[in-house]
Amino acid sequence: MPLSRRSFLPSLSLLAQPKRLNVLLITVDDMNWNTPNCFGGQVQGLTPNIDKLASEGTRFEHAHVTIAVCQPCRSALMTGRYPHRNGAEGFQPIHSNVPTLQEQLQKAGYFQGIFSKVEHLTPAAKFCWDVVLEREPLGRGRSPQRYYEAARDFFAQAKAAAKPFFLMANSDDPHRPYAGSADEIRTFGQTMDFTRRVTEEEAWVPPFLPDIPGVRKELAEYYTSAHRADQSVGAVLRALDEAGLRERTLVMFLSDNGIALPFAKTNCYLHSTKTPWIVRWPGVTKSGAVNRTDLLSGIDFTPTILEATGLEPVAGLDGQSMVPVLRGKPAKRERIFTVFHETSARARFEMRCVQERRFGYIWNAWADGKREFRGNGQAGLSWKAMVEAAASDPRVAQRVKLFSTRHREELYDFAADPDGLRNLAADPAFAEERKRMRGLLREHLRTVGDPQAHAFAQEFPA
Repeated sequence: MPLSRRSFLPSLSLLAQPKRLNVLLITVDDMNWNTPNCFGGQVQGLTPNIDKLASEGTRFEHAHVTIAVCQPCRSALMTGRYPHRNGAEGFQPIHSNVPTLQEQLQKAGYFQGIFSKVEHLTPAAKFCWDVVLEREPLGRGRSPQRYYEAARDFFAQAKAAAKPFFLMANSDDPHRPYAGSADEIRTFGQTMDFTRRVTEEEAWVPPFLPDIPGVRKELAEYYTSAHRADQSVGAVLRALDEAGLRERTLVMFLSDNGIALPFAKTNCYLHSTKTPWIVRWPGVTKSGAVNRTDLLSGIDFTPTILEATGLEPVAGLDGQSMVPVLRGKPAKRERIFTVFHETSARARFEMRCVQERRFGYIWNAWADGKREFRGNGQAGLSWKAMVEAAASDPRVAQRVKLFSTRHREELYDFAADPDGLRNLAADPAFAEERKRMRGLLREHLRTVGDPQAHAFAQEFPA
């Protein structure tokens, strides 16, 4: 497969340098954190390649992206800054004066490539790619065989250049349109190839969604796409092994946000930002390890890669390097903060969240009891089915109303309620917890210069 590339003739100075660590970042699009079997997914045999990677490295049970929508999530990953500090609050380019990970890697002589989702890291000049492969040559980002061929060619080019590499391999699966769905035929004019169709009987309905026919049907299509995403992950890893680069390559795997259904993507719920983060670093991480303690954030990616590759830290980052954690030391971090600004339609729905191991607190700055939320999670079969079911099922009606208009504050105890089904914000028994979380969020917004800091402090003064 021909790849777009610059000249990669090695310089004598680079050849004289000691070999640096290679970095392979694999992302999937809209995969819920608990879809892979190794993270508790209930569709048997769905993700053998992701599971194998987890068995060879460390998986993190408290990892979150910073914002649950594709472009700003990826911009936060590659800048180590919150969206309001890098410029990409939604589908905008980052500010030209914000340093990127790719700029630092280019200075160090790295050969860099990106597969698909290219338009979600802009402006292009800030990301210094040597190899750029758009989604179309990759079977619209959905062909495992094309990912294998592209990865094989990229690794060969990196070896020929005698340079360390950074590759960001992005699968468009399991983003809509789902494999084998009517939506896929409408969108692409055909059904893209897939090797396993998950049936509605096999589909697992996570408890934050109602188990009704429309939801189950869409989830079956989603899981079919998730299986194909897993095959693409396996294809890239197979190419790495065949190139003989496994032992010199740090591999990270994650999803850019949760599933594109209600109470997940484009929000600040647990299932919005929690991600199935796996790290395999030969000689550093332990095979099959599970980290149930440390909290990872998307803004940690850039400082982590800088330290892992031996590069100097960049000033002004919001994240922190997780290299000590990967080496077995505790992070001593008790919480992370997640945000949401706007949808792909540029509709602003400002939300802020404090996420701890046990409690999660959300402030819905937009919620006034009248305005209704509109986002990607309502675009498929599930939301339509929920609205129809709400006419006769009070439990579904309550969920539909909550998702549509929200409460100003939401507080969840994930130890007792892992899917966030009971909002405790108005419960007197949790008044002190709510007050504590308000204080944490107030101080954080002030510290990072969040545009909503003043509004929050006025609404909830100390």
